[in-house]
Formats: sequence, structure tokens, C-alpha cells
Amino acid sequence: MAKKKVSEEEIVSEKEVVTEKETKKKAASKTTAKATTKTAAKAATKTTEKSASKTTKKTTKKETKPVVEEQVEATPEVKVEEPVAEKPTQEAEEVLEYTIAQKLLSLYNLQQIYSKIDKIRIIRGELPEEIQDLEDAHEGMSTRIANYKEDIDNLQTKIKEQEAKIKEAQALIKRYTEQQDNVRNNREYESLTKEIDYQNLEIQVLEKHKNKFAAEITTKQEEIQTFEAKLAEIAEILESKKNELSVIVAETEKEEAELVEQAEAWKVKIEPRLLAAFERIRKNARNGLAIVQIERDACGGCFSTIPPQRQLDIRLHKKIIVCEACGRIFIDHQLVESQNESAE
Repeated sequence: MAKKKVSEEEIVSEKEVVTEKETKKKAASKTTAKATTKTAAKAATKTTEKSASKTTKKTTKKETKPVVEEQVEATPEVKVEEPVAEKPTQEAEEVLEYTIAQKLLSLYNLQQIYSKIDKIRIIRGELPEEIQDLEDAHEGMSTRIANYKEDIDNLQTKIKEQEAKIKEAQALIKRYTEQQDNVRNNREYESLTKEIDYQNLEIQVLEKHKNKFAAEITTKQEEIQTFEAKLAEIAEILESKKNELSVIVAETEKEEAELVEQAEAWKVKIEPRLLAAFERIRKNARNGLAIVQIERDACGGCFSTIPPQRQLDIRLHKKIIVCEACGRIFIDHQLVESQNESAE
């Protein structure tokens, strides 16, 4: 009976242990189930958000598509061909070369006209400058004569002032001499004699000043006479120079006006920037040459040697080339000859 009781108790304890293990397993399985449900819920929310964003994008695309289709239907179909970057052909290169050659020829023709105008002005020589100098000298001489005459007038007024003071001194001397006859004592007589002597000295000083001013007037009058003679000579030379210049201008005025018109016509054909550079070079050059040819492998303006490669570049007319020494523009001799032949 005791053994049976023991065995029943052990069975009961074993059953309790088994139940406890089962309860722990159930609890663990519940926790894992909760965790899985949470992760599944998160994943489901993410997938729903993604699907929602995709659906919104699709809907927006679907909504925009009909608008575009309507616009396409509204506008006529036009096929736009994209420009293809092609290499410059030989014809394009020839056109570029032709334009640069034409620019050089335009500058060369303008230079030729300017050179003719310079020759006409050289024929006049230095007459305009001489006339200007003579006019300045004439004006200066006339102003000097006017100043001298003004000085003479001032000196004459000073002489009159000295004469008036001399008369006052003489009147005082006369009065003092009359008072000497009526003096009461020697003291009054001596004081009057001193006054008379003082006035006599004053008259002498005034006479000296008067003579000095008179001498200055005579010298200035003599200088005025010499200046007037020089002025008449200058006026005569000036008149002859003006007549000579008027004759030369009358001979060349028409030709110069025609050349100026031709120059203005050529200026219109040249780019403003290139024309400004041409004018600047011409202004700085002594002989007025802004575009020159190559002469004996050297610059036609400053005579500095030019390398063969640079000469070849000048003959090709790919770009406008200037002299490194003087800054003048180069033009090929053959290009000028071809222009002359075509003109003939």
C-alpha cells in the first residue's frame, strides 16, 4: 500500500512538471505570435504606403496623359529634326576665307584713298601751319603794341601828377617868401627858409621823376614804331601765304572732296571694331600706313623680318595678322594683284 501511495505521488508531481512546461511553451508561443503579428503589421503598413504612392503616381501619370494627348491632338504634328553637328565643309571654309580676304581688301582700298589724301595735303606743305604761326605772331605783336600804348598813357598821367605837385611846391615857396618879409624874429625866418629849401628839393625830385617817365615814354614809342614795322611785315607775309594756300586749295579741293566721299563709302563696308583699330594704327604710324604688304620677307612699314611660317599664314587668309613690331596689318601681294587684274 505504501508503494502504491509513493507511486501515485510521483505520478502527480510528474504531471505538474509537465503542465508547467506546457504552460511555459504556450506563453512563449504567444509572445512569438505577438512579435510576428507586430512585424507583419509593420510590413503590411509599409507595403500599403508603397502601393498607395505607386497608385498616386500612376493616377497622376494617367491624369496628365490625356492632357498631353489633347494638346497633341490640338496642335498639328510637326517633325522637328535635331541639328547634327557636322564638320565644316570646304565650301564653308572658302566662304570664311573670302570674307577675311574681302575685309583685307576693303582696308587696303581705304588705305589707298587715305594715301592720296595725304599726298594732296603734302602738296600744300606746311602752309597751314606757317599761316597759323604768322597769325599767332601778328596777334601777339598787336597785343604787345596795345600794352605799350597803355603803358604810355599811364606814364603820361604820372607826368601830369608830377607837374601838379611841382606847381603846388612852387606856390608854397612863393607864399613862404612873402611870409619872410613879415617875420618878427630870426626863428620864424629860419623855419620859413627851411620850408622853402624843402620845397625846392621836392621840386627837384618831382622833375627827376617827370624826366624818367618822359624817357620811358620815348623808348616805348620807339619800340612801338619797330613793332608796327614788324607787324606790317608779318601782315604782308601772312597775306601772301593765304593767297598761295587758297590757290592750292582751289586746285585740289574738288579732288580731295571726292576722295573723302570714297573713303566714307569704304568705311561703311568695314566692321566698326576693325575700322577703329585701323584708324588707331594709322594715327600712330609716321607715314600713315596701317595696312602693308610683305617686301623682301620684311614688313612694308617697319622693315622687320617676318618668319616663313607667318608669311604662309598671311597667304592663307585664315585670319587677320598684324606685325609684331609695329602693329600694322598684313595683306598678301597676290591678293592685291588679283584685285587689280579683276578691276582691269
